[in-house]
Amino acid sequence: MSAERQELETELRDAIAALRANADELGSWKEADGLAREQFTKLNARIDEIQDSLRDVEGRALRSTAGSDDEPAEDKHAIEKAALLKYLRKGEQRMSGAEFAALEGMQKTLSVDSDPDGGYVVTPEMSARIIEVVYETSPIRQIATVETIGTDTLEGTFDGDEAGAGWVSERGTRSETDTPELGQWRIPVHEMYAAPRATQKLLDDANMNVEAWLNRKVADRFARLENTAFVAGTGVGQPRGFTTYGDGTTRGTIEQIPSLDANYLEPEAVINIMYALKNAYRTGSVWVMNRSVVGYIRTLRTHDSEGDFLWQAGYGTQPPTILGYPIVEAEDMDDLGTGTNLPIAFGNFRDAYTIVDRVGIRVLRDPYSNKPYVEFYTTKRTGGDVVNFEAIKLMDVAAS
Repeated sequence: MSAERQELETELRDAIAALRANADELGSWKEADGLAREQFTKLNARIDEIQDSLRDVEGRALRSTAGSDDEPAEDKHAIEKAALLKYLRKGEQRMSGAEFAALEGMQKTLSVDSDPDGGYVVTPEMSARIIEVVYETSPIRQIATVETIGTDTLEGTFDGDEAGAGWVSERGTRSETDTPELGQWRIPVHEMYAAPRATQKLLDDANMNVEAWLNRKVADRFARLENTAFVAGTGVGQPRGFTTYGDGTTRGTIEQIPSLDANYLEPEAVINIMYALKNAYRTGSVWVMNRSVVGYIRTLRTHDSEGDFLWQAGYGTQPPTILGYPIVEAEDMDDLGTGTNLPIAFGNFRDAYTIVDRVGIRVLRDPYSNKPYVEFYTTKRTGGDVVNFEAIKLMDVAAS
């Protein structure tokens, strides 16, 4: 273990101890004064900062290990990248024979998304980099099932029924029993787009990396659109979020567990939502909530004689946990506050939620429609929906 990591883990333990001491002094959050709440908020923020630093240390260690292979450090796709960069700046008319051949090879590699009118898919390396950014900023992708398809819809079957059966005597009459039936689910893909523009003069003269610019801007916007839709999307022209279904235990609804206290969480409510999920789903389950809700739960402890804290810190590569299950921070989840809201989800999202990606991210260079601007029309098609409704539970914190 590196000295930096040891120091950060020590700081984390100290910060957690200070937070819990502050929580004991704070007493009831609803009755605490502004100064006590401010101190609590600062301690929570410090814990978040230390955990982010620990993740950075782990990431550097992993990258260092990955870079120790015998492969050369230079870019495997340098020719293709240079060709794409020149294409974005100049168009194919200004490319050399070798550069055009490299770009043509990239088209053939991913010909499913090629376009005779000037549409070129992102290179394999660039595409992977965009997807990586989406994974970092859209945590639902990390915990859900993700499938890539070549059509505009993914369909599947679900088994929500059981076979009839019963006891019978040796000579008893055996009548027909119920035969289980299968149902079908369907997830269409929806399109996101971005259309940034730059003048041809800027592309010719600016000392900038157009590829990196497209990567950063488009990936960030796509990621935030996806993140919001997977949590709270309407399903109309966009993925449907898992928080948009009504309360219930039948297919097409997700059970909502009451918080036991208007606008606030009680430790018993957090325990209740965990045990509301069937045991078969609890293996692989995670908590989904935003940072402010995580900060509140850090102070909760059971009301038995032990008084154990529900939240436990994670060290090294282990994530923090609540009641032994890892936490995924999703900022699109509701805050605690007045009115009906769903700040916590608990469940096995691999079973519950499926994300569907249509093959390819496309960049179309258009120097003709809006002269003197060159437009980089970028699209991505994705969908998402709940396929197993009993594998997720939601916490309902509603005003009384």
